[in-house]
Amino acid sequence: MQSMTLDSLVRTLGQMVADFGGRLFAAILIWIIGFWVVKKVVASITFAMNARKVEPSLASFLSSFLSITLKVFVVIIILTTLGVQMTSIVAVLGAASLAIGMALSGTLQNVAGGMVILLFKPFRVGDAIITADGKSGIVKKIMIFTTQMNTFDNQILFLPNGALANGVITNLSMGKNRRTDFTVGISYGDDVEKARKLVLKILAKDKRVLKDPAPTVFLSSLDDSAVTINVRYWTKFDDLYATQADVLETIYQEFPKNKLNFPFPQMDVHVKKN
Repeated sequence: MQSMTLDSLVRTLGQMVADFGGRLFAAILIWIIGFWVVKKVVASITFAMNARKVEPSLASFLSSFLSITLKVFVVIIILTTLGVQMTSIVAVLGAASLAIGMALSGTLQNVAGGMVILLFKPFRVGDAIITADGKSGIVKKIMIFTTQMNTFDNQILFLPNGALANGVITNLSMGKNRRTDFTVGISYGDDVEKARKLVLKILAKDKRVLKDPAPTVFLSSLDDSAVTINVRYWTKFDDLYATQADVLETIYQEFPKNKLNFPFPQMDVHVKKN
C-alpha cells in the first residue's frame, strides 16, 4: 500500500516537473521570439515615421512608448504561460501602478507635458523661445521628461515638460516677420526732417529691411536734452538682430557727416560773485 502511494507520488511529481519544464521551455521561446518581434516591429514603425518625415522628437517618443508597451504584453504572456493567473497579474499591475504613480507624480506630470508639447506643438526643435520665468534660447531636443534648450550664450538648460506645457511660452520663431523699434536722439535746433529722411535712406539701402510694411520714422518725444526720433521697420526673424546692429552703426556714422548731433545730458552752472 505504501509502495503504491510512493509510486503514485513520484509519478505525480514527475508529471508536474514535466509540465512545468514544458511551460518553462515555452516561456523561454516566447521571451526570445517575442522580444525579437517587438524589436523588428518598433524598427519598422520607426523607419516608416522617418520616411514620412515625422518630427524626430515625436518619432523617438512614440517608438520608445511602443517598445515598452509591447514588451509588457510579452511579459504578461510569459507569466500566463508559466501558470500565473491573469487576475493575479492584473492585481499586481494595479498595485504597482498606484505605488509608482504616487511616488513619481511629478515625473508623470512631465511625461504628460511632453505628450502635450509633441501633440499640440507650441514650439518645435530649432525654435527660439522665451519661457514663463524669462529663460530664452533655441530648442534642441524635446524628450519624454525634459526639453533641452541652448541659451543664446550657449548654456545648456534642461526644462521640465510639465512646467513648459502649463506655463506661458513666447515663440519667437513662429512669426516669420518681426518689427524692430528703437529711438535716436538729436540735439535741439537740428533739422528733424533732415534726420528723418536720412534714416529712411539708410533703411532703404539695407535689403534685409522689408518694403511692406514700409519703414516709418517719426518724432516721438521732446526730452530734457534731446529731440527723440522713433525708428520702426520690419525684417525676417533671422535678420532681426544683425540688421538692427548694422542700422544703428550706420546712423552713428552718417549723422555727424550731415551736421546732426547726438545730444548728451548737460548742466549749466552759473557762478555769482558777491
